[in-house]
Amino acid sequence: MASEFRKKIFWRAVVAEFLAMSLFIFISIGSALGFNFPVVGNKTSTRSQDNVKVSLAFGLSIATMAQSVGHISGAHLNPAVTLGLLLSCQISIFKALMYILAQCLGAVVATAILSGVTSSLPGNSLGLNALSEGINAGQGLGIEIIATFQLVLCVLATTDRRRNDVSGSAPLAIGLSVALGHLLAIDYTGCGINPARSFGSALFANNFENHWIFWVGPIIGGASAALIYDFILAPRTSDLTDRMKVWTSGQVEEYDLEGDDMNSRVEMKPK
Repeated sequence: MASEFRKKIFWRAVVAEFLAMSLFIFISIGSALGFNFPVVGNKTSTRSQDNVKVSLAFGLSIATMAQSVGHISGAHLNPAVTLGLLLSCQISIFKALMYILAQCLGAVVATAILSGVTSSLPGNSLGLNALSEGINAGQGLGIEIIATFQLVLCVLATTDRRRNDVSGSAPLAIGLSVALGHLLAIDYTGCGINPARSFGSALFANNFENHWIFWVGPIIGGASAALIYDFILAPRTSDLTDRMKVWTSGQVEEYDLEGDDMNSRVEMKPK
């Protein structure tokens, strides 16, 4: 932990997670609230939310942020993804905790700004995740698990450095996976699949009813994807000792150990 704590590049990665998360939340939730402000002539009128538009906004914003800061932080932008990579033994425990903290802070800051932008909207829930009518807690939990599972599985598979058959864009593939999750889950739970995103909305809406679903579901989904990918689909050869070293000190090759200047380059690691 001490070796990571002393590295400027480590703290740049944490800042990158915070900044990218803030932009992601503002753009994506802002698109979800935007349907309340259609202008017809000089008057506003109501219309139903366009799930495809919202899903694409979430997916494209993730893809854009991943392309922008992926080489700095890996662009996790989701505690469930960070947990998956922790269990996959690709980041240290300390780095995972700092990333999750940065993600939650980014979501809170972005939601606070969005709250000011949309202050004139009556009954503004700021993208609060909630169970739809007719969906109980168990059903909502199942939806969140499955939607997050496919996302984290996509992240692990498309950024696996052992593969030489991936010629497309990893950020785009991950963004499409986020969009796919939203196309599935919006009508059931509003689509959480990201505990930090759900937390920001719940905090400012002051509504934590069934909020546990949007933490437990993504955690189970992300952890399951990591364990299945690492031990069944594409087993890794590292033993427990190697895994413990990464959990405590991080991946050695992830940092330039000889220098820490601005010219140090961090390759886009498995997120």
